[in-house]
Amino acid sequence: MELVKFISNNKVEKQFVASLRKNVNDYFKQKNISTKANFAMVIKTIVMVSLYIVPYILILTIGMPSLVAAGLAVLMGIGIAGVGMGVMHDACHGAYSKRHWVNNILAGSLYLLGSNVLNWKIQHNVLHHSFTNISGLDEDIESKGPIRLAEKKPLRWYHRYQFVYAFFFYGLMTFSKLFNDFTNLFSYNKKGLVKSQNKKLALEFIKMVVRKAAYLVGIIGLPIWLTDFTWYEVLIGFFIMHWVASVIMSFVFQMAHVVEGAEQPDLEPTIHTDWHVHQFHTTADFARKNKILGWYIGGLNFQIEHHLFPNICHIHYPKLAPIVQKTAIEFGIPYNLNKSFSSALLSHIHRLKELGKA
Repeated sequence: MELVKFISNNKVEKQFVASLRKNVNDYFKQKNISTKANFAMVIKTIVMVSLYIVPYILILTIGMPSLVAAGLAVLMGIGIAGVGMGVMHDACHGAYSKRHWVNNILAGSLYLLGSNVLNWKIQHNVLHHSFTNISGLDEDIESKGPIRLAEKKPLRWYHRYQFVYAFFFYGLMTFSKLFNDFTNLFSYNKKGLVKSQNKKLALEFIKMVVRKAAYLVGIIGLPIWLTDFTWYEVLIGFFIMHWVASVIMSFVFQMAHVVEGAEQPDLEPTIHTDWHVHQFHTTADFARKNKILGWYIGGLNFQIEHHLFPNICHIHYPKLAPIVQKTAIEFGIPYNLNKSFSSALLSHIHRLKELGKA
């Protein structure tokens, strides 16, 4: 697989990167704190996992009306989205702990959503983070069914309405992961990306089959067996949980990269910009002062900081953001910031409208 190289001869960019790294490193040295998770992060992990597990246990053990169970399915969706954004995400980046086994265990929380850790690391850590917003490499801006997210993708007549119907199709993201993981695994293997992770296709395929079978037995089979709900009521609850989780995660991801001001560079063998500077051109922060939102979504509203320092736990991003922004302003580097959730959402809607037109 041919990959893009970032090569810059711009002295200002090189000085900026050196200064940025120094300023961030100095923060941790002065505070004498670790770049990994702290006690508050551990508490958050327990809360998020409980928000998913407790409703599930209640559904299995207590008789209840279907509407109550549906409400618990919504809570499970909120919980598993929180686990994905605020626990699994850090762990897959190795940002949760200095101990690899801790990161590996918490990264495995992705299996609670029926997805696959290896695929996620390739798609997110390797392709998205390395080649942010470059169509043809970054799968996050590849077309999602009838949704056009990249300027270089074919334009269809129905895309003019995508700013309306996208909200429904965003809810199908985790279903896509659940069923498309197999084809994605073979696609990544063909590109040499499975081997690059020191994994073997046959073994990973077998593990994927076993894990997905166990997930479906647990999340669908056990409720049908142990409760009085009909099979179709269980499937409706399953759909509700996944749809809620998908909508939440899709919006959070899209409001960082598919917004006004987030560029989509052409796919070329060499991009004459420093990789760090590229992240500023293709990424946006939003709602940085909304502490509740930032806590729930795992600091993903600090996407610029996350892309620059993915190995640092997100619990530190609120303190790092002013440092990063100040350094960027000093060197004339653009810093894309939507001050509120609503402004980021409107910016994403406007971008969907733009991408739906010729």
